[in-house]
Amino acid sequence: MSQPAVPDEGDVVTYAVRDRVATITLNRPDYRNAQNSVMTYALDAAFERAVEDPEVGVIVLAGNGKHFSAGHDIGTPGRDHHIRYPNKAALWWDHVDKVGGDQRFARELEVYLGMCRRWREIPKPTIAMVQGACIAGGLMLAWVCDLIIASDDAFFSDPVVRMGIPGVEYFAHPWVMGPRAAKEFLFTGDRFDAAQAKEWGMVNRVVAREELESETRALAEKIAAMPQFGLALTKKAVNQAEDQMGMRTGMDSVFGLHHFAHAHNAEVGADSLGGMNAKSMKATSTTDGAK
Repeated sequence: MSQPAVPDEGDVVTYAVRDRVATITLNRPDYRNAQNSVMTYALDAAFERAVEDPEVGVIVLAGNGKHFSAGHDIGTPGRDHHIRYPNKAALWWDHVDKVGGDQRFARELEVYLGMCRRWREIPKPTIAMVQGACIAGGLMLAWVCDLIIASDDAFFSDPVVRMGIPGVEYFAHPWVMGPRAAKEFLFTGDRFDAAQAKEWGMVNRVVAREELESETRALAEKIAAMPQFGLALTKKAVNQAEDQMGMRTGMDSVFGLHHFAHAHNAEVGADSLGGMNAKSMKATSTTDGAK
């Protein structure tokens, strides 16, 4: 089966190592680092490379340009949701030759929920270095990291309730910010600044924009000096405790609601996104992002 061409944008993810810290950088700055499948699989390859390198102690996830990530790609020329990629996160059939809910479930189980869960289990400590927009799918990329360092110009939003959908696929909201904050975050679709995110416990530190890289690197190098296996076991211990508090099963249950919302939208309206796109989402909210 022939597949539509995807524009060659060069390296949509870059990789560098210095002083036991691997920096993996989202590199679609012209599109606010919107996440397409090319980026997803490039990210996965970079994470795997860092895991396998014994000289890497800590992984930093960054975004090139003004913004960390404005979410999943729902409108750039590089949107590639109809392209076939080899599944790595979920043992499920490919989405390309499927239709309706079968197609959506297969793709989102792999590219969104599955990949995020895979990255959460990386045995090395990960730090998200966030500036500017961190919206919807961008939240997922930050939330899979163990620590989040945000600049004072960072802002956060999950506006997909405007599509009639109860939050992004990796539904970590109640665990990363608490139930009441999660409800306000989702019910309003508003953006919240880094200071508010820190108050809710969603980020570890807020620093001046010009100090973001140096502060993140200093923390990463401090952690990288700890015993690697001890860090891996400690990370696993905290993740297991979080799952005992219902995170994994809760996320599974919400993934079903997420797809029920997609199906409802498709049945009563124009499409599974409730007729919304990147342009209309921006016009009807105070965000720059997309689902």
